[in-house]
Amino acid sequence: MTLLRATAFGFVAAACVTAPAIAQTPYDGLWNVTVLTRAGSCEPSSQYPLLVKDGKVLGSADVSGSVGSAGLVKVFIRGAYANGQLVGNGGSGRWNGASGGIACSGRWEASRQ
Repeated sequence: MTLLRATAFGFVAAACVTAPAIAQTPYDGLWNVTVLTRAGSCEPSSQYPLLVKDGKVLGSADVSGSVGSAGLVKVFIRGAYANGQLVGNGGSGRWNGASGGIACSGRWEASRQ
């Protein structure tokens, strides 16, 4: 698994996630996240679904993070960190991390589905 696949906005998709029927916080729901590598030898681009529920970022067991009521995103996964801002049904930010001696960084973009 490449670093990008392991770090994408903590953007590792959980299998068969569904969006909540009624959002509990302004950014709850299913998001499509595109991760772009700008430095390092990770995949140049990948897309991942990501679930935000009650302001928490959900994905694999290695994902921890949050989206605040003002849209501030902070996510950690296996030594990688991503932050940024969601506004309405979109958002963007930066990510960086290192795994197995490979350091990568870049940007991410998200849109709510």
